Amino acid sequence: QVQLVESGGGLVQAGGSLRLSCTASGSIFSISVMGWYRQAPGKQRELVATITPGARTTYADSVKGRFTISRDNAKNTVTLQMNSLKPEDTAVYFCNANSAWRAYWGQGTQITVSS
Repeated sequence: QVQLVESGGGLVQAGGSLRLSCTASGSIFSISVMGWYRQAPGKQRELVATITPGARTTYADSVKGRFTISRDNAKNTVTLQMNSLKPEDTAVYFCNANSAWRAYWGQGTQITVSS
């Protein structure tokens, strides 16, 4: 089992920045790709960014150039730096970690961007 604990959510004005962190514990040896997803009210959960153990990254088109995902394998953490935030970035953000057998999810943290 893998446990994921997120931190760093909150309220910010449009154009501002926030940083999300996620720390994994438990069977961390099994983790490969980690990432962040988000779910806005009334919408499906969508991918924001992912990162491999070798630091290869992917981003949703909507966040490219504004968000940066990073990973510290020694500390079992994945971080999402979010700049130039927009009201449409408002959502619950979930940390995700994948093993060969299943996906793990954090509890989610609310990001609200006011206009």
